Amino acid sequence: MQAVTVRPGSAGTLEVTEVPEPGPELGDLLVQGLALGVCGTDREIADGDYGFAPAGRDLLVLGHESLGRVVEAPDGSGFAAGDLVAGVVRRPDPEPCGACARGQFDMCRNGRYTERGIKELDGYGSRTWRVESEYAVRLDPALERAGVLMEPTSVVAKAWDQIEKVGNRAWFEPRRVVVTGAGPIGLLAAMLGVQRGLDVHVVDLVSDGVKPQLVRDLGATYSSDPVADVLERVRPDVVVEATGASSVVLPSLGGTSAYGITCLTGVSTAGRSTSVDAGALNRDLVLENDVVIGSVNANLGHYAAAAAALAAADGEWLGRLITRTVPLERAAEAFDADEDDVKVVIDLTR
Repeated sequence: MQAVTVRPGSAGTLEVTEVPEPGPELGDLLVQGLALGVCGTDREIADGDYGFAPAGRDLLVLGHESLGRVVEAPDGSGFAAGDLVAGVVRRPDPEPCGACARGQFDMCRNGRYTERGIKELDGYGSRTWRVESEYAVRLDPALERAGVLMEPTSVVAKAWDQIEKVGNRAWFEPRRVVVTGAGPIGLLAAMLGVQRGLDVHVVDLVSDGVKPQLVRDLGATYSSDPVADVLERVRPDVVVEATGASSVVLPSLGGTSAYGITCLTGVSTAGRSTSVDAGALNRDLVLENDVVIGSVNANLGHYAAAAAALAAADGEWLGRLITRTVPLERAAEAFDADEDDVKVVIDLTR
Protein backbone atom coordinates (compact mmCIF):
# COMPACT_ATOMS: atom_id res chain seq x y z
CA MET A 1 0.00 0.00 0.00
CA GLN A 2 1.05 3.63 -0.39
CA ALA A 3 2.34 5.72 2.50
CA VAL A 4 4.16 9.01 3.13
CA THR A 5 7.66 8.07 4.26
CA VAL A 6 10.91 9.75 5.19
CA ARG A 7 14.36 8.77 6.39
CA PRO A 8 14.70 10.73 9.64
CA GLY A 9 17.83 12.84 9.76
CA SER A 10 18.09 13.01 5.97
CA ALA A 11 16.57 16.02 4.27
CA GLY A 12 14.98 15.52 0.86
CA THR A 13 13.90 11.90 1.47
CA LEU A 14 10.16 12.55 1.75
CA GLU A 15 8.23 10.47 -0.77
CA VAL A 16 5.15 8.35 -1.30
CA THR A 17 6.30 4.72 -1.34
CA GLU A 18 4.91 1.20 -1.16
CA VAL A 19 4.99 -0.30 2.34
CA PRO A 20 3.59 -3.59 3.68
CA GLU A 21 -0.01 -3.76 4.87
CA PRO A 22 -0.13 -3.31 8.65
CA GLY A 23 -0.30 -6.56 10.59
CA PRO A 24 -2.45 -7.26 13.67
CA GLU A 25 0.59 -6.89 15.91
CA LEU A 26 0.29 -3.13 15.26
CA GLY A 27 -3.21 -2.89 16.73
CA ASP A 28 -6.54 -4.68 16.89
CA LEU A 29 -8.40 -2.01 14.87
CA LEU A 30 -7.93 -1.97 11.10
CA VAL A 31 -8.64 1.53 9.82
CA GLN A 32 -9.03 3.05 6.38
CA GLY A 33 -7.05 6.29 6.37
CA LEU A 34 -9.17 9.27 5.35
CA ALA A 35 -7.07 12.33 6.01
CA LEU A 36 -3.75 13.38 7.49
CA GLY A 37 -2.95 16.82 8.85
CA VAL A 38 0.50 18.33 8.31
CA CYS A 39 2.10 20.56 10.95
CA GLY A 40 5.45 22.12 11.81
CA THR A 41 6.71 18.93 13.44
CA ASP A 42 6.12 17.00 10.21
CA ARG A 43 8.01 19.65 8.26
CA GLU A 44 10.93 19.47 10.71
CA ILE A 45 11.10 15.71 10.24
CA ALA A 46 10.95 16.10 6.46
CA ASP A 47 13.78 18.65 6.69
CA GLY A 48 15.94 16.14 8.56
CA ASP A 49 15.87 18.11 11.83
CA TYR A 50 14.04 15.59 13.97
CA GLY A 51 12.38 12.17 14.00
CA PHE A 52 13.36 8.58 14.73
CA ALA A 53 12.56 5.49 12.66
CA PRO A 54 11.36 2.26 14.30
CA ALA A 55 14.14 0.03 15.66
CA GLY A 56 16.08 -1.79 12.97
CA ARG A 57 14.80 0.42 10.15
CA ASP A 58 15.78 3.67 8.50
CA LEU A 59 12.32 4.46 7.10
CA LEU A 60 9.49 6.13 9.05
CA VAL A 61 5.87 6.40 7.95
CA LEU A 62 4.96 10.00 8.73
CA GLY A 63 1.79 11.42 10.19
CA HIS A 64 0.37 12.02 13.66
CA GLU A 65 -2.74 14.12 12.88
CA SER A 66 -5.00 11.24 11.89
CA LEU A 67 -8.53 10.61 10.74
CA GLY A 68 -9.85 7.24 9.59
CA ARG A 69 -12.81 4.89 9.43
CA VAL A 70 -12.78 1.51 11.16
CA VAL A 71 -12.80 -1.43 8.75
CA GLU A 72 -12.41 -4.27 11.26
CA ALA A 73 -12.84 -4.28 15.05
CA PRO A 74 -12.88 -7.27 17.39
CA ASP A 75 -15.82 -8.00 19.65
CA GLY A 76 -15.49 -6.24 22.97
CA SER A 77 -13.20 -3.50 21.62
CA GLY A 78 -15.86 -0.82 21.93
CA PHE A 79 -15.61 -0.04 18.22
CA ALA A 80 -17.43 -1.22 15.12
CA ALA A 81 -16.88 -1.08 11.40
CA GLY A 82 -17.81 2.37 10.10
CA ASP A 83 -16.78 4.29 13.23
CA LEU A 84 -14.91 7.52 12.59
CA VAL A 85 -11.72 7.51 14.68
CA ALA A 86 -8.47 9.29 15.39
CA GLY A 87 -5.38 7.63 16.78
CA VAL A 88 -3.56 8.88 19.86
CA VAL A 89 0.04 9.94 19.13
CA ARG A 90 2.06 9.05 22.22
CA ARG A 91 2.59 5.71 23.94
CA PRO A 92 3.94 5.41 27.50
CA ASP A 93 7.50 4.36 28.13
CA PRO A 94 8.14 0.67 28.85
CA GLU A 95 9.41 1.05 32.41
CA PRO A 96 7.04 3.00 33.03
CA CYS A 97 7.79 6.22 34.88
CA GLY A 98 5.35 7.38 37.55
CA ALA A 99 3.43 9.64 35.18
CA CYS A 100 3.11 7.05 32.41
CA ALA A 101 2.00 4.43 34.92
CA ARG A 102 -0.91 6.70 35.81
CA GLY A 103 -2.03 7.37 32.25
CA GLN A 104 -0.28 10.75 32.08
CA PHE A 105 2.11 9.79 29.30
CA ASP A 106 2.04 13.37 28.02
CA MET A 107 4.08 14.15 31.14
CA CYS A 108 6.64 11.33 30.74
CA ARG A 109 9.61 11.91 33.03
CA ASN A 110 12.33 9.78 31.46
CA GLY A 111 11.80 10.47 27.75
CA ARG A 112 11.43 6.83 26.75
CA TYR A 113 7.93 7.32 25.34
CA THR A 114 7.28 6.60 21.66
CA GLU A 115 5.13 8.57 19.22
CA ARG A 116 3.29 7.57 16.06
CA GLY A 117 4.88 9.20 13.02
CA ILE A 118 7.51 10.99 15.10
CA LYS A 119 9.53 8.79 17.45
CA GLU A 120 10.16 5.09 16.81
CA LEU A 121 6.62 4.20 15.68
CA ASP A 122 5.16 4.43 12.18
CA GLY A 123 2.56 7.12 11.77
CA TYR A 124 -0.89 7.32 10.27
CA GLY A 125 0.13 8.53 6.81
CA SER A 126 -0.93 5.43 4.86
CA ARG A 127 -3.95 4.17 2.94
CA THR A 128 -4.75 1.86 5.84
CA TRP A 129 -3.38 1.75 9.35
CA ARG A 130 -3.83 -0.11 12.60
CA VAL A 131 -4.19 1.20 16.11
CA GLU A 132 -4.78 -0.38 19.51
CA SER A 133 -8.40 0.11 20.56
CA GLU A 134 -7.24 1.66 23.84
CA TYR A 135 -5.43 4.36 21.84
CA ALA A 136 -8.26 5.15 19.43
CA VAL A 137 -10.89 7.85 20.00
CA ARG A 138 -14.31 7.80 18.35
CA LEU A 139 -15.47 11.01 16.67
CA ASP A 140 -18.92 12.37 15.97
CA PRO A 141 -20.00 11.12 12.50
CA ALA A 142 -20.56 14.76 11.46
CA LEU A 143 -16.79 15.33 11.68
CA GLU A 144 -15.92 13.37 8.56
CA ARG A 145 -14.28 16.48 7.07
CA ALA A 146 -12.97 18.31 10.13
CA GLY A 147 -12.11 15.35 12.38
CA VAL A 148 -8.52 15.55 11.17
CA LEU A 149 -8.25 18.52 13.57
CA MET A 150 -8.53 16.11 16.51
CA GLU A 151 -4.82 15.96 17.42
CA PRO A 152 -4.16 19.75 17.47
CA THR A 153 -7.42 20.16 19.40
CA SER A 154 -6.17 17.65 21.97
CA VAL A 155 -3.05 19.79 22.41
CA VAL A 156 -5.07 22.89 23.26
CA ALA A 157 -7.50 20.84 25.36
CA LYS A 158 -4.49 19.91 27.47
CA ALA A 159 -3.32 23.54 27.57
CA TRP A 160 -6.70 24.65 28.91
CA ASP A 161 -6.74 21.74 31.38
CA GLN A 162 -3.36 22.84 32.72
CA ILE A 163 -4.45 26.49 32.89
CA GLU A 164 -7.51 25.55 34.91
CA LYS A 165 -5.58 23.22 37.21
CA VAL A 166 -3.08 25.99 38.00
CA GLY A 167 -5.76 28.65 38.35
CA ASN A 168 -7.73 26.58 40.80
CA ARG A 169 -4.93 26.67 43.37
CA ALA A 170 -6.97 29.70 44.57
CA TRP A 171 -10.17 31.44 43.51
CA PHE A 172 -10.09 31.57 39.70
CA GLU A 173 -12.73 33.15 37.50
CA PRO A 174 -10.99 34.33 34.29
CA ARG A 175 -12.84 36.65 31.93
CA ARG A 176 -10.36 37.72 29.23
CA VAL A 177 -7.87 35.68 27.24
CA VAL A 178 -5.33 36.71 24.62
CA VAL A 179 -4.21 34.07 22.12
CA THR A 180 -1.05 34.89 20.18
CA GLY A 181 -0.96 33.36 16.72
CA ALA A 182 -3.83 32.49 14.36
CA GLY A 183 -2.52 29.18 13.10
CA PRO A 184 -4.40 25.94 13.86
CA ILE A 185 -3.27 25.81 17.49
CA GLY A 186 -4.10 29.46 18.12
CA LEU A 187 -7.50 29.28 16.43
CA LEU A 188 -8.45 26.07 18.21
CA ALA A 189 -7.27 27.53 21.53
CA ALA A 190 -9.49 30.52 20.82
CA MET A 191 -12.39 28.20 20.03
CA LEU A 192 -12.04 26.46 23.38
CA GLY A 193 -11.88 29.86 25.07
CA VAL A 194 -15.11 30.95 23.37
CA GLN A 195 -16.72 27.66 24.38
CA ARG A 196 -15.82 28.55 27.97
CA GLY A 197 -17.67 31.85 27.65
CA LEU A 198 -14.51 33.99 27.76
CA ASP A 199 -13.79 37.29 26.03
CA VAL A 200 -11.20 36.07 23.51
CA HIS A 201 -8.68 38.24 21.66
CA VAL A 202 -6.43 36.78 18.95
CA VAL A 203 -3.24 38.52 17.78
CA ASP A 204 -1.46 37.75 14.53
CA LEU A 205 0.65 39.60 11.95
CA VAL A 206 -1.77 39.64 9.01
CA SER A 207 -4.37 42.38 8.77
CA ASP A 208 -6.76 40.74 6.31
CA GLY A 209 -7.59 37.41 4.73
CA VAL A 210 -8.90 34.14 6.11
CA LYS A 211 -7.43 34.33 9.62
CA PRO A 212 -9.07 37.59 10.77
CA GLN A 213 -12.39 36.42 9.34
CA LEU A 214 -12.18 33.06 11.10
CA VAL A 215 -11.55 34.83 14.41
CA ARG A 216 -14.46 37.24 13.94
CA ASP A 217 -16.82 34.45 12.87
CA LEU A 218 -15.86 32.60 16.04
CA GLY A 219 -17.14 35.56 18.05
CA ALA A 220 -13.69 36.67 19.14
CA THR A 221 -11.73 39.89 18.55
CA TYR A 222 -8.86 39.99 16.06
CA SER A 223 -5.89 42.37 16.10
CA SER A 224 -2.69 42.77 14.12
CA ASP A 225 -1.35 45.40 16.53
CA PRO A 226 1.92 44.70 18.39
CA VAL A 227 1.28 42.08 21.04
CA ALA A 228 2.52 44.35 23.84
CA ASP A 229 -0.11 46.95 22.88
CA VAL A 230 -2.88 44.36 22.86
CA LEU A 231 -1.83 43.00 26.24
CA GLU A 232 -1.76 46.48 27.72
CA ARG A 233 -5.20 47.23 26.32
CA VAL A 234 -6.89 43.95 27.26
CA ARG A 235 -5.03 43.04 30.48
CA PRO A 236 -5.98 39.37 30.10
CA ASP A 237 -6.34 36.86 32.87
CA VAL A 238 -4.91 34.18 30.55
CA VAL A 239 -2.49 34.22 27.63
CA VAL A 240 -2.14 31.22 25.33
CA GLU A 241 1.06 31.73 23.34
CA ALA A 242 0.99 29.75 20.09
CA THR A 243 3.76 31.26 17.94
CA GLY A 244 7.05 30.34 19.63
CA ALA A 245 8.46 33.65 18.33
CA SER A 246 10.69 35.23 20.98
CA SER A 247 9.42 38.71 20.06
CA VAL A 248 5.94 37.52 21.06
CA VAL A 249 6.84 35.17 23.92
CA LEU A 250 8.72 37.74 25.99
CA PRO A 251 6.03 40.43 26.22
CA SER A 252 3.48 37.68 26.90
CA LEU A 253 5.29 36.56 30.05
CA GLY A 254 4.47 39.68 32.02
CA GLY A 255 1.43 40.80 30.08
CA THR A 256 -1.40 39.42 32.20
CA SER A 257 -3.41 40.98 34.97
CA ALA A 258 -2.66 39.97 38.58
CA TYR A 259 -2.87 36.21 39.20
CA GLY A 260 -2.51 35.74 35.47
CA ILE A 261 -1.46 32.55 33.70
CA THR A 262 0.62 32.40 30.54
CA CYS A 263 0.61 29.03 28.79
CA LEU A 264 3.34 28.51 26.20
CA THR A 265 2.41 26.08 23.43
CA GLY A 266 4.65 27.31 20.60
CA VAL A 267 8.12 25.77 20.23
CA SER A 268 10.83 28.37 19.72
CA THR A 269 13.85 28.14 17.47
CA ALA A 270 17.08 28.01 19.48
CA GLY A 271 20.07 30.24 18.86
CA ARG A 272 18.29 33.57 18.67
CA SER A 273 19.24 36.16 21.27
CA THR A 274 17.08 38.94 22.64
CA SER A 275 17.33 41.21 25.66
CA VAL A 276 14.96 41.19 28.61
CA ASP A 277 14.88 42.94 31.97
CA ALA A 278 14.86 39.75 34.01
CA GLY A 279 14.64 41.64 37.28
CA ALA A 280 11.50 43.53 36.28
CA LEU A 281 9.93 40.35 34.88
CA ASN A 282 10.68 38.42 38.07
CA ARG A 283 9.31 41.24 40.20
CA ASP A 284 6.04 41.31 38.27
CA LEU A 285 5.60 37.54 38.34
CA VAL A 286 6.26 37.30 42.07
CA LEU A 287 4.30 40.32 43.26
CA GLU A 288 1.26 39.45 41.12
CA ASN A 289 1.30 35.70 41.81
CA ASP A 290 1.56 35.11 38.07
CA VAL A 291 2.37 31.73 36.53
CA VAL A 292 4.12 30.70 33.32
CA ILE A 293 3.68 27.09 32.15
CA GLY A 294 4.67 25.10 29.10
CA SER A 295 2.31 22.56 27.58
CA VAL A 296 2.81 19.94 24.87
CA ASN A 297 1.20 16.68 23.72
CA ALA A 298 -1.95 15.16 25.26
CA ASN A 299 -3.21 12.10 27.09
CA LEU A 300 -6.40 10.09 26.64
CA GLY A 301 -8.44 12.45 28.78
CA HIS A 302 -7.41 15.37 26.59
CA TYR A 303 -8.37 13.46 23.44
CA ALA A 304 -11.81 12.83 24.92
CA ALA A 305 -12.14 16.53 25.74
CA ALA A 306 -11.04 17.41 22.20
CA ALA A 307 -13.64 15.07 20.69
CA ALA A 308 -16.35 16.76 22.76
CA ALA A 309 -15.14 20.25 21.82
CA LEU A 310 -15.14 19.43 18.10
CA ALA A 311 -18.59 17.87 18.32
CA ALA A 312 -19.89 21.07 19.97
CA ALA A 313 -18.24 23.41 17.45
CA ASP A 314 -19.72 24.85 14.28
CA GLY A 315 -18.86 22.32 11.58
CA GLU A 316 -18.75 24.89 8.80
CA TRP A 317 -16.28 27.02 10.78
CA LEU A 318 -14.09 24.00 11.52
CA GLY A 319 -14.07 23.05 7.85
CA ARG A 320 -12.76 26.48 6.92
CA LEU A 321 -9.64 25.89 9.01
CA ILE A 322 -8.65 23.36 6.36
CA THR A 323 -7.46 25.74 3.68
CA ARG A 324 -5.72 23.30 1.36
CA THR A 325 -6.11 19.58 0.60
CA VAL A 326 -3.78 17.54 -1.61
CA PRO A 327 -4.07 13.90 -2.71
CA LEU A 328 -1.70 11.31 -1.26
CA GLU A 329 0.13 10.92 -4.56
CA ARG A 330 1.12 14.61 -4.34
CA ALA A 331 1.79 14.60 -0.59
CA ALA A 332 5.05 16.54 -0.94
CA GLU A 333 3.03 19.65 -1.88
CA ALA A 334 1.56 19.71 1.63
CA PHE A 335 5.03 20.34 3.05
CA ASP A 336 5.52 23.55 1.05
CA ALA A 337 4.07 26.25 3.29
CA ASP A 338 1.89 28.94 1.74
CA GLU A 339 1.25 32.27 3.47
CA ASP A 340 -2.52 31.74 3.16
CA ASP A 341 -2.43 28.29 4.79
CA VAL A 342 -4.10 27.56 8.07
CA LYS A 343 -4.25 23.78 8.02
CA VAL A 344 -3.02 21.68 5.11
CA VAL A 345 -4.39 18.14 4.81
CA ILE A 346 -3.41 15.10 2.77
CA ASP A 347 -6.38 13.15 1.38
CA LEU A 348 -5.46 9.50 1.92
CA THR A 349 -8.28 8.24 -0.27
CA ARG A 350 -6.96 9.84 -3.47
